[in-house]
Amino acid sequence: MEDHVVTDRFIVIGDRLLIRPLRADTQTPGGLYLPPTVQENQKTQSGYVIKVGPGYPIPLAADSDEPWKEPSERVRYIPLQAQVGDLAIYLQREAIEIEYEGERYVIVPQSAVLLLIREEF
Repeated sequence: MEDHVVTDRFIVIGDRLLIRPLRADTQTPGGLYLPPTVQENQKTQSGYVIKVGPGYPIPLAADSDEPWKEPSERVRYIPLQAQVGDLAIYLQREAIEIEYEGERYVIVPQSAVLLLIREEF
């Protein structure tokens, strides 16, 4: 899958998600065509989660009784609820749009995600 190769170079930071937004309908069920400004003013958007950040960092416990010891633990994270492949409904105003090699993506904090739809459990 060529898309997977491109996004392998991306490193998503913290509690953020990389989402490929679904193309918004430009036509209403009644047959009217909507201008791009109407689509941009929608409050929510949906798309598929392409990559997920590591989550929320957990602070390391201070070992005050043995200060000479090197910290044995690396940074640990509380994982995010979103998984690659989930369909996410998110707040449009929180999304940061990027374009990379002709593809449109959005970066969204997990707090802006309203709903995840997962095909498999």
